[in-house]
Amino acid sequence: MPQKTLGPLVPVMAFSNGTLVHPAYFLLVGIPGVGPDVHFWLAFPLCFMYALATLGNLTIILIIRMERHLHQPMYLFLAMLSTIDLVLSSVTMPKMTILFLMGIQEIEFSVCLAQMFLIHALSAMESAVLLAMAFDRFVAICHPLRHASVLTGPTVAKIGLAALTRGFVFFFPLPFILKRLSYCRTHTVTHSFCLHQDIMKLSCTDTTVNVVYGLFIILSVMGVDSFFIGFSYILILRAVLELSSQGAALKAFNTCISHLCAVLVFYVPLIGLSVVHRLGGPTTLLHVVMANIYLLLPPVVNPIVYGAKTKEIRSRVVHMFSQGGR
Repeated sequence: MPQKTLGPLVPVMAFSNGTLVHPAYFLLVGIPGVGPDVHFWLAFPLCFMYALATLGNLTIILIIRMERHLHQPMYLFLAMLSTIDLVLSSVTMPKMTILFLMGIQEIEFSVCLAQMFLIHALSAMESAVLLAMAFDRFVAICHPLRHASVLTGPTVAKIGLAALTRGFVFFFPLPFILKRLSYCRTHTVTHSFCLHQDIMKLSCTDTTVNVVYGLFIILSVMGVDSFFIGFSYILILRAVLELSSQGAALKAFNTCISHLCAVLVFYVPLIGLSVVHRLGGPTTLLHVVMANIYLLLPPVVNPIVYGAKTKEIRSRVVHMFSQGGR
C-alpha cells in the first residue's frame, strides 16, 4: 500500500474565533527513503522487539514483586525503570507496527498530543530513576555503612513519587502550548510517533514560547540529571581507585556496569537527537534513526542487560524456565 502524500487534503478544525487552525489528524511517516514493501517487513522485527520488551520488563517486575529478599533499593529502582519502559514501549511500538504493517498514517490531533506528552513525561521519569540508581550506587560504594539508613523503604517510595510528579508537572504544559498554535502548513509528522519539536515545526505561527520552554525543560530535567549522574560516577571512580585490593575494586565497580549501560543507552541517543533538532534544517534519516533508537532501544536492552548481569534475577529466570520445562 503506498503511503499517503502530505498536506492540503487533511481536514482541519477551524475554531470560531478564526485565530486557530488545528488539523483533525496528523500523518505519521516511517523511515525516509524506504518503500512500503520494506516497511511491511520491518513491522515483524518491530513486533518481536515489542514482545521482547514486554516479556523482559514484566519478568523483572514480577520477580522483584514476588521475591521479598529483592525488596532492596537497587531492585526497587529497577522495578520502577522496567515499569516505565513497559509503558513507554506500549505508547509507541503498537502504533508504529500498524503504520509499518498496514500503512495507516493517520493519528488524531488529540491522540498525537497525548502520545507526545506520555513520551516526554515517561522519558523524564526514566531519567530521574537513572539518577536515583546512580545515587544508590554512590551510597553503596562510597558510604556502605550508611546505605541501609539513607535509602530506606519510605525514602525509595518518596524518590519514585518525586520522579513521577516531576515528569508530569514539567511536561503537562506541552499539549497546551501546542494547542495555542495554528497548523496551516503540511500536517505530516516526520517521525513514526509524535514529538514536541516535530509538531512545533508544523506551525505557521510564532513558536518562541515552545522553543524557550522546550529548551528549559530539556536542560533543567535531563541536563541536571545527566550532570549529577556523571558527578556520582566521578566520586564512585575515585572511591574505587582508593581501594587497596584490585579484586575489591573490580567487584565494586562491577555492580555499576548494568546501570552504566542503561545510562549510555538512554542518554547518548537523547543528546544526539537534541543536538540534531537544535541545529534545524529538514528532518533527515539521521533524525529518524536516532529518535527510533532513543525510544525503542532502552525498553528492549535494559531487561536483557540487567537480567544477564544481575545474579539474583538471572538465577530466578533460569529457575522459572526450568520449572516450566518439566
